[in-house]
Amino acid sequence: MALLVEKFGGTSVGTIERIHRIAELIERTYRAGNEVVVVVSAMSGETDRLLRLAHEITSQPDDRELDMLLSCGERVTIALLAMKLRSRGINARSFTGRQVGIVTNSSHTRARIAKVTADPVKQALDQGVLPIVAGFQGVNERSEVTTLGRGGSDLTAVALAATLKADRCVIFTDVDGVYTTDPNVVSSARRIPKLSYEEMLELASLGAKVLQARSVEFAAKYGVPVQVKSSFQEGEGTLVTHEDADMEQAVVSGVTGDRNQAKITVVGVPDRPGIAANLFGVVAEHSIVVDMIIQNVSHQDALTDISFTVPRSDLARAMDLVKQTAAEIGAGAVEVKEAIAKVSLVGVGMRSHSGVASRMFQTLAREKVNIMMISTSEIKISCVLDERDVDKAVRALHEEFGLDKGPGRAESA
Repeated sequence: MALLVEKFGGTSVGTIERIHRIAELIERTYRAGNEVVVVVSAMSGETDRLLRLAHEITSQPDDRELDMLLSCGERVTIALLAMKLRSRGINARSFTGRQVGIVTNSSHTRARIAKVTADPVKQALDQGVLPIVAGFQGVNERSEVTTLGRGGSDLTAVALAATLKADRCVIFTDVDGVYTTDPNVVSSARRIPKLSYEEMLELASLGAKVLQARSVEFAAKYGVPVQVKSSFQEGEGTLVTHEDADMEQAVVSGVTGDRNQAKITVVGVPDRPGIAANLFGVVAEHSIVVDMIIQNVSHQDALTDISFTVPRSDLARAMDLVKQTAAEIGAGAVEVKEAIAKVSLVGVGMRSHSGVASRMFQTLAREKVNIMMISTSEIKISCVLDERDVDKAVRALHEEFGLDKGPGRAESA
């Protein structure tokens, strides 16, 4: 008998008919003798609907009240699914994030988990109850409702799996695993049977939308095996786990294209110690993730230009902060470029294979794609380029590294 945490996303619970369908999947696992904890998202489109209501009330809704509003979506789903399972003879019970002891910091709309007690879930399992938990939400130390940001139900599921020491966390979604790239862009994209935590974290943070990046961080920290499967078709999906020797034989595991990017350039920054700390410290305090950073030599003495990228969804907030800080430190203009994208190669095999970067740059040059910024790590190479070139770049790199050959792993170099 295994203890499994199963998470179903918004598409999987998007209609009453689909809730009927996942109830059958849950029952099958439960009747096979497993202990099951279920985490669900709001029905697809519900969070967006609630956001629209908030912005119809005011152009700048208060974050605390926004969390209170957005947390309602998951409550609807947990109650409906619990009702359905009870009608099938399963003793199911719904729980909110507060009720299962998910405690977060106070960063409303993008809170981070501080601790998970899960005592009510443990008690329910001991009593033969199947818990249905609302994803995406928790409470801070003042018992105020908080939410975990987009994709936060993944994080809820992995955090519960870690706390309960579950045998596996299964993320059911509308795709049958993680692919070498977006199948909507490259028809020859292949499902990857197994990925390391590091690879999945890079893919998730670079635009792959299958798993929330923070959930992968949590899984890696606590060693939770995560399986990505489809709720609409049978299959083994993709297993995200510890790195093994087989993974290193492939140079590249996947290529991503991320359009949710914007570049901010602060012109005429005084070139003295502490300036960068002031600039990026303010941005970090507001939980805005900065990716690539480039400092250029300015044409004027003792001045420099600093360019960096942020998620386009955070651009408005970032610009307000950067403009204010630029004025305080005596910098010049603040410029922005929105029509950019990031293309990335990911693979643990890069550690032991040379020449990946040059092949990438040669491929993009052959396609007449101009590179604006470059960032690298042990297992990743990312390039910022014009948004209009992103699909062309992804297709060319997918072919160059043989990602359409073999069972979802690239050819060796």
